[in-house]
Amino acid sequence: MTARILVVDNIPANVRLLEVRLLAEYFEVLTASNSPDAIEICENGKVDVVLLNVMMTGMDGFEVCKRLKSEPATSHIPVVMITALDQVSDRVRGLEAGDFLTKPVNDLQLMTRVKSLVRLKSLTDELRLRASTTRNIGIQELLSRNFESEDTKPRVLVVDERKPSVEC
Repeated sequence: MTARILVVDNIPANVRLLEVRLLAEYFEVLTASNSPDAIEICENGKVDVVLLNVMMTGMDGFEVCKRLKSEPATSHIPVVMITALDQVSDRVRGLEAGDFLTKPVNDLQLMTRVKSLVRLKSLTDELRLRASTTRNIGIQELLSRNFESEDTKPRVLVVDERKPSVEC
């Protein structure tokens, strides 16, 4: 199966340039010329990687990325910010968003990043699917059991991985 790459830029020439490069590597390319369309495509379709221009009219790329990362349905999609901004603070914001490339985009950097993120997304999707399946199997198994005595009733152990562990 070919990975789907969403290219988001309000300048048609920039979209076409990235689209041609990606099609040459046999990726399926979706395009959006504005922020609301980009968010809608991500919410409705299977997108593997988003290449997102920072400087867009209306909602900028940073805000689009923030919205995508805040929604459970789209938070797992890797985003690469594409920017002509070259200040250190802009680069830091790009890295905080996920990843970034500077314009003009170098073909080798573009393909290396996209292929790497496609692999990462594929592995992440597999882990999410396995976790969901394992959770469902475990729940079904518990529901199918008949617990008659107090000794055999199921117990739940909650592990909060966000808290630091304490070694004894």
